[in-house]
Amino acid sequence: MIGIDLELHECTILLAGSRSGSKNTAKRFEAEGATVLAAEEPFEAIQLLEQASLLVICDADPMRFTSLVQAACIPVIRLRPTPASGSITLLGGGPGALDLLTLRGVRALAEAEIVFADRLGPAAHLPELAPQADIVDVGKRPGHHKLTQRDIEAQMIYAARGGARVVRLKGGDPFVFGRGFEEVAAATAAGIPVSVIPGLSSCITVPAAAGIPVTARGVNTMFTVVSAHDPLSDAQLEHLSKLGGSIVILMGMGTVEQTAAGLRRVGMDPRMPCAIIESGTTDIQRTSCTRLAELADTARGHANPAVIVIGEVAGLPASLLAQQLEVA
Repeated sequence: MIGIDLELHECTILLAGSRSGSKNTAKRFEAEGATVLAAEEPFEAIQLLEQASLLVICDADPMRFTSLVQAACIPVIRLRPTPASGSITLLGGGPGALDLLTLRGVRALAEAEIVFADRLGPAAHLPELAPQADIVDVGKRPGHHKLTQRDIEAQMIYAARGGARVVRLKGGDPFVFGRGFEEVAAATAAGIPVSVIPGLSSCITVPAAAGIPVTARGVNTMFTVVSAHDPLSDAQLEHLSKLGGSIVILMGMGTVEQTAAGLRRVGMDPRMPCAIIESGTTDIQRTSCTRLAELADTARGHANPAVIVIGEVAGLPASLLAQQLEVA
């Protein structure tokens, strides 16, 4: 994957540029089945030009190869060289569907040397997205963490200090319940260049994929995103119920019984529309629409990952269906 539509299998590529800056590019091409001829100087490259079917300039000073480009009778592309020092990129992989990963994210994975991947988002597609990279599975499951958060940070920093281009792939957005800022802080404290590529958060995209808007004119003017990994207190639930907006719950399947019972206890109407969207945006997405009184029972038929929506907006898709049946 180099971000352009080229078939590289069995292609012979002349890669012109400094060896340190183009080594990762060479690994990517070779992983896609190409033969790579490398040249650090223009005179070396000209001698190899006739053997190649594609010329790639990957150098900090691409103007050094102007004469080579002028002499080439084959396609020419220019790519950024790998920086001399390592770096860390925090990448939001989106809600799950591969085609909801951003173009900037695709490019970052194509240039990565090491990927530390969570279990959510497009992790299953990493062999295609980052064929040249070493993949480290650091996915966390309820009650089972392969590595602690501090261990993950330490390994990323170690790899970046060794000169690697590191990508930390997270589901959704790295700054929405993703501990992304902790990793930014750790990299900054270690003196490692760090950047963030936002991702589409499941708090909006998953309800949308089920036809549920988190806000709707005439229905509500706000929505609250809640992590219910740990049970919410009655005081928190009371505040949520009084806001009058939509409640979008992430990581809440394990505490859904306490949440539903607590909201009823603080006065929320048991007839309040609710929805559970499992594996949202993927081919196995499954949605159940229910009421607050039946939410806990409905949740028993679903599994993680799932997003829970509580509020009048959760009933809008059903109201559209009712209108269609009336017209019919």
